[in-house]
Amino acid sequence: MKTRAKMRVQSVTVDEYNDNVEFQAVYGGTTNAEDNTYASATPSGSMKLCVNNVAVRGWFKPGRSYYVDITEVPEVVK
Repeated sequence: MKTRAKMRVQSVTVDEYNDNVEFQAVYGGTTNAEDNTYASATPSGSMKLCVNNVAVRGWFKPGRSYYVDITEVPEVVK
């Protein structure tokens, strides 16, 4: 099973080694029909990422929205 969330960047804090990115789930009650659809499935949520990949640092912008795809990792049988 997998699902997709739509998250908006609330803040980006940059230090010498990392970009610390805070996301919130998009919320309903807007004129954006897609946001309202996502908000009905995931009305609240938050996520924090510490990004130190040089190729990705600087990519996340406050106020911009991003899709987050969530797929369960199969259990490893030993």
